[in-house]
Amino acid sequence: MAIVRPFRAVRPRADAAARVAALPYDVFNRQEALAEVRKEPLSFLKIDRAETQFSEDVAPDDSRVYERAGETLREMIRDGVLIRESGDSYYIYELTGAGHTQTGIVACAAVDDYLGNVIKKHENTRADKEADRINHVEACRAQTGPIFLAYRSREAINRAVDRSKGEPPLYDFVAGDGVRHTVWKVKRQSEQDEIRAGFEQVPSVYIADGHHRAAAAVKLALKRRKENPAYSGDEEFNFFLSVLFPHDQLRILPYNRVVRDLGGYSEEEFLRALTGAFEVKELGSAACQPREKATFGLYLGGVWYELRAGEGIRFSDPVEGLAVSLLQSHVLAPLLKITDVRTDRRIDFVGGIRGLPELERRTRTDMKLAFSLYPTSLQELFDVADAGQLMPPKSTWFEPKLRSGLFIHEI
Repeated sequence: MAIVRPFRAVRPRADAAARVAALPYDVFNRQEALAEVRKEPLSFLKIDRAETQFSEDVAPDDSRVYERAGETLREMIRDGVLIRESGDSYYIYELTGAGHTQTGIVACAAVDDYLGNVIKKHENTRADKEADRINHVEACRAQTGPIFLAYRSREAINRAVDRSKGEPPLYDFVAGDGVRHTVWKVKRQSEQDEIRAGFEQVPSVYIADGHHRAAAAVKLALKRRKENPAYSGDEEFNFFLSVLFPHDQLRILPYNRVVRDLGGYSEEEFLRALTGAFEVKELGSAACQPREKATFGLYLGGVWYELRAGEGIRFSDPVEGLAVSLLQSHVLAPLLKITDVRTDRRIDFVGGIRGLPELERRTRTDMKLAFSLYPTSLQELFDVADAGQLMPPKSTWFEPKLRSGLFIHEI
């Protein structure tokens, strides 16, 4: 059963929270991160992306960058922009945007639950990205970005959350993208006990987003354990910062694809090649957002098409049946010769929040064709993780995004 415990947070002053809070470090490139920090000097990106404080000839993984991240974090604490709580607590974190609201619990999850597969994964991780986060956490002596976890909703936990939301919030602000962020501290011991006990009845927790941060936290914990063989298991490095959401409040948007060329085909030849596995229907200028599984939108030559997978390529396997898998196995790899989407520079990915107009724009600028996908469901994510399998890269786009800088877990 899941161990989810309160922690002693470092967090912004109430009047600084909106200025400190930043989108996750990995949604920006270097130039975008620099622009954000110049626009808002208190932005947490100057810690999460400390290369913004150096000239462009300094690499993001330079040791000086990590050192500066730690120095900046400690400066913000000394200056009182960030305050250290006097004791452990849970927090309630609610995000509202585009007519959608989701409410999670900010807490620390257990490294041993990750190792014991109580916390389940659905993505591979890359060693270089893990190393980046390990170096960042070591330099900061803190975890600065929460892992986004999901669990099957439990009424006992929901009741404790609802009662805590009856208190005045710590933070309540609307970010520049229109998403409202509201935070409450769980003050009463009775609610804290209910939350802890409620999670003790949860058999599985799932990583929705943050696989690299989670893997980094685990590797760092194992390193600390090796360095401290008399560890008790209660040390802060044995836990990692998380926000846990009930499954019935989460929304996954499509993660669409754009491709630079047709792999040697003409437009007519490519459309004919698709008919071996798909029913192809021309839609003209009417943008195609698939409304059911195993259908796709294709934008090519200024025209939208609907692609409907034939029965022969629809699978019940948790991974092979995913929309992203169908597209990869029957279009990207065999026709366009894109076998590794992680490394092939001919393909790019467009999060569903940007919508179909962004696909059209990309095909008018730097890309040749675009695919709109039916979104992966949360149940599909659970099924893949429960089966011990892994999803293809870029299978899920969760929205709205958690902000970094609102909660920091010192280790």
